[in-house]
Amino acid sequence: MKNFIITSVGIAGGFILSLLGGWSNGLCTLIVFMAVDYLTGIISAGVFKNSSKTKSGALNSSVGFKGIFKKMGILFVVMLAYRIDITANTNFVKNSVIIAYIANEFLSITENLALMGLYMPSALKKAIDILQKEENDENTD
Repeated sequence: MKNFIITSVGIAGGFILSLLGGWSNGLCTLIVFMAVDYLTGIISAGVFKNSSKTKSGALNSSVGFKGIFKKMGILFVVMLAYRIDITANTNFVKNSVIIAYIANEFLSITENLALMGLYMPSALKKAIDILQKEENDENTD
C-alpha cells in the first residue's frame, strides 16, 4: 500500500508539474512566496489577531480556504500562460506571469508582517498603500 501511495503521488506530481511547464527557479520561488504568504497570514490572524481579511482580525476557516483556492487559481494562470508559450513558441508569457505573481505575493507578505508590528520602510508602505488603493478601485468597478 505504501508503494502504491508513493507512486500515485509521484505520478500526480509529475503530471501537475508537466502542466506548469516543469520545475524551474521561477516556479519554485513562486511556490515558496505563496507558502510564506499563507503562513504569515495565518500567524497575523492566529497569533496577533490582526488580519485585514476578517472583521474580528482573528482566524477564520472560510477565509483560509479562500486563500488556498486563490493560490490554486494562481497556478492555473501559470498553467495557461505556459500553454500560450507553447502555442507561440516562446517562454515570455509564463515567466512574466510568474514574476508578476511573485511581486504580488511579496507585497502581501510585507503587509502581513506589518500587521504583526514589524518595521516597514516608508517606500514599501507607500507601495502597499498604492496597490491597495488600486485594488479597491478595481473592486468597485
